[in-house]
Amino acid sequence: MSWSKELEELAARKLLAKELGGPERVERHKSRGKLTVRERIDTLLDAGSFEEIGSVAGFATYTENGELETFTPANIVIGDGLIEERPVVVTGDDFTVRGGSAEASIWAKFVHAEQRARSHRIPIVRLVDGSGGGGSVASYHTLGRTYVPPLPGFADNVAALGEIPVVGAALGSVAGLGAARVALSHFSVMVRGISQMFTAGPPIVQYATHEDLDKETLGGAHIHGSNGTVDNVVESEAEAFQAIARFLSYLPSNVWTVPPRTETDDPADRRDRRLATVIPTNRRQPYDGRTIIEAVVDENSFFEIGSGWGREIVGGFARLSGIPIGVFAADPRVGGGVLSADGSQKMRRLIDVCDTFRLPIVNFVDQPGFAIGSAAESAATLRHGVHTMAALYQMTVPYFAVIVRRTFGVAGAAFVDATVPHERVAWPSADWGSLPLEGGVEAAYRRELDAADDPDALRTELLAGFEAVRSPFRTAEAFDIEEIIDPLDTRSILCRWVERVYPNLAHSLGPKGRTYRP
Repeated sequence: MSWSKELEELAARKLLAKELGGPERVERHKSRGKLTVRERIDTLLDAGSFEEIGSVAGFATYTENGELETFTPANIVIGDGLIEERPVVVTGDDFTVRGGSAEASIWAKFVHAEQRARSHRIPIVRLVDGSGGGGSVASYHTLGRTYVPPLPGFADNVAALGEIPVVGAALGSVAGLGAARVALSHFSVMVRGISQMFTAGPPIVQYATHEDLDKETLGGAHIHGSNGTVDNVVESEAEAFQAIARFLSYLPSNVWTVPPRTETDDPADRRDRRLATVIPTNRRQPYDGRTIIEAVVDENSFFEIGSGWGREIVGGFARLSGIPIGVFAADPRVGGGVLSADGSQKMRRLIDVCDTFRLPIVNFVDQPGFAIGSAAESAATLRHGVHTMAALYQMTVPYFAVIVRRTFGVAGAAFVDATVPHERVAWPSADWGSLPLEGGVEAAYRRELDAADDPDALRTELLAGFEAVRSPFRTAEAFDIEEIIDPLDTRSILCRWVERVYPNLAHSLGPKGRTYRP
């Protein structure tokens, strides 16, 4: 007695599964500049580390004698693997089988992968290339009825956001639930030119709204990279996989462990001369906040997230003394740096990721306040702004505010008042108050200015009278700011701080009372 026949059939089925949708469809897929699902997984994961689960799940037909006649693999590949030697679960859609449609998938594989990642407490990476949704109306004929649309496993998708890092990558035309699976993540990425995302594709849009749009016009990376639906846009699939690996490198595998510290040879007392001149003496002159971040954090450690939207806020991950942190700065070149609705949402999401996974946060504050005017009011800036304020006040991770220039209004106050006792210092370039002085003079002395023979001369005189009062040293005298520092000392101060707080992160691990919401 032997099981050789069964083992031969198993080998044959696995071979058929690795052929995906067949040579012709694979060639058509690759002619569009796209990798196959198995090539994607092999590129993403450490060499040789992928262990597939459900390799022979699919759709078979049999002869009258019960022999296997045809076999089409399910169009989702799942399994375990390693990214930079850390375990992950990965799922990948196979567009060569029915264009990634849910009709050619097996829902149990989706659900198993999500539950497996949660159970093993390791990150999940979703490589999405299809609809991943409820299929087409053609399935009604097969069933002989319609159905209440299901979302199998979606509760696990949501619960995972509070427990393990979740990454979504759009690697093709992604619609419906497939698009939702990309957005329902802590980090999402699209590839310019080959990725599109939409709630419904062009045929349904044309029927419903009479808009005749191609896929790129409807949902290309230029749209979703600038509206915040996805975090980062890259130029190739290889770059997408590098971004995924880098994102995960800052986070622990789950909320029950602390962020992973790495070795660094960047001295904690390094003094970058750029910090001495980065803030212009002319208060109306802008600068790039990335310069501050890169001069302070460990060399080459800054990973920016969401550079294409909410652009007045620069945010992402970095390291200090090898310890992962969340970091923010202003880009006053964009709208003067005022906090918009988009900037508020971007900041809130990053704060929530840091709070979920216990990354300390450093904020290089230059905040003139919430955006004002009719466009800002129409964009619900205040509502989104208070969401960010709530995130700041609800977070429990260590937070350090370095006031590099302006701190005005409600937004500015929230940036520097979010923790008790305050962990904050100021540079000599700091400028603060309930209102910017220039605008405040206009409001407080409106009647006098209107009545003056020479309003410009009176305005200049009033501002000159306030100039000494606005000195940050006057504020420090009243202990309304804890310390004013030499900008060149910023790195050493923050490195000492993060060394002090890092051991305490282990004292408050586990899921938060409120889960992360993308």
